[in-house]
Amino acid sequence: MLSRYIFSRLSMRAMFGRHFATHATEPAVSLPAALHLKSGQTFHGRSFGAPRSIYGETVFSTSITSYTESMTDPSYRGQILVFTTPLIGNYGVPQNIAPYDSHDVGVILESQRIQCAGIIVADLAERFSHHSAVESLSSWCHRHNIPGITGADTRAITTLLRDQGTTLGRMVVGNDVSLPPPDDHEYWDPTQENLVDQISTKEPFELNPSGDANILRSLVRRGAAVTVLPWNYDFNSVREQYDGLFLSNGPGDPTQCGEAIQILRKTLAEWHKPVFGICMGHQIIGMAAGLDAYRMTFGNRGHNQPVLALASSGSIKAGRVYVTSQNHQYALELQDPFPQGWEPFFINCNDSSVEGIKSTAESGKKVWGVQFHPESAGGPLDTIEMFTDFLTTCREHRSLVKGQAAHVVVKPVDGQRLAAAGSA
Repeated sequence: MLSRYIFSRLSMRAMFGRHFATHATEPAVSLPAALHLKSGQTFHGRSFGAPRSIYGETVFSTSITSYTESMTDPSYRGQILVFTTPLIGNYGVPQNIAPYDSHDVGVILESQRIQCAGIIVADLAERFSHHSAVESLSSWCHRHNIPGITGADTRAITTLLRDQGTTLGRMVVGNDVSLPPPDDHEYWDPTQENLVDQISTKEPFELNPSGDANILRSLVRRGAAVTVLPWNYDFNSVREQYDGLFLSNGPGDPTQCGEAIQILRKTLAEWHKPVFGICMGHQIIGMAAGLDAYRMTFGNRGHNQPVLALASSGSIKAGRVYVTSQNHQYALELQDPFPQGWEPFFINCNDSSVEGIKSTAESGKKVWGVQFHPESAGGPLDTIEMFTDFLTTCREHRSLVKGQAAHVVVKPVDGQRLAAAGSA
């Protein structure tokens, strides 16, 4: 019996061309590396991935798993991502290809490529083990021209960032380590650019249930036909073709998205179909409604952010605390009074920041926005049924207005993970 078991294992290895624990096929040459922060501190380590130096905004994530999803999330565009979890890379990287059907949208991860500028870890796993892994984290970074640093004191970096806030930085590799740190004016600030425009799809395209990817998956798996639009597309010129509007997440400062805010303001004033926004989409809804956005000290990035529901809606019950996945630097101001026709939906249990807003029952609108990610790839699924709530409302509205069975066509105004799912 034992010999038959061993033979079957050997046959599987021959069939799939991999072992259950595997070294990187070609270990990269490790060079001296360092992180310089604009605030004056320097942290040393060894390089992996692409042997090149870059600038970026240094942020940290407390996520324990899903480093591949975080790195491919377009919300991390232009950022140097510090992982607080000590060991990163132990389950490798999967082949990032999936079919376009009622369950998948062309990619396994959040987009087709790594989106962050670089990563910093305490200990890079040299050996990875997972049934779907095809390469190491180091080789994946090298293939996408992304630098990494291992052996750095990530605990000290995280403590510093929590105390002084998100900080501009420069990762240096090889000979650049011996050079003096950059002058203050040399640091590049990605938030001064329209990052949403950089990662957004340039042309509309359609995904049907018969293509951020996890937001798209959450919609098509619930029977929606989705049309993805550029971030500043004039939705009002085509809005009557659709049963709902979805605004996705994205990187950077929401004030850079003035065009989208103006378009949505007109939509909210004249259109009565359901609207749902996540992360950047939530901020766009809030600013279109009359709220202000501000830059947080170090933002919220991780899979364990507790939020308190202040109102009930669909699967969400007032008074309950939900654990959520988040990745954002900006938030909406909590104003008193709130703009007419709007009310707070969620509040963060740690820092009391606004985590959601919704239209009031008296407004006659069906609009929701949440700062967190209900689809959470990875992370908790406490609020995943908000997608079901949204599409159910779309179907009910269509059936009520047209007196026929609903066929949902949801229009996400892309800017982030939706854009990445459809771009090269």
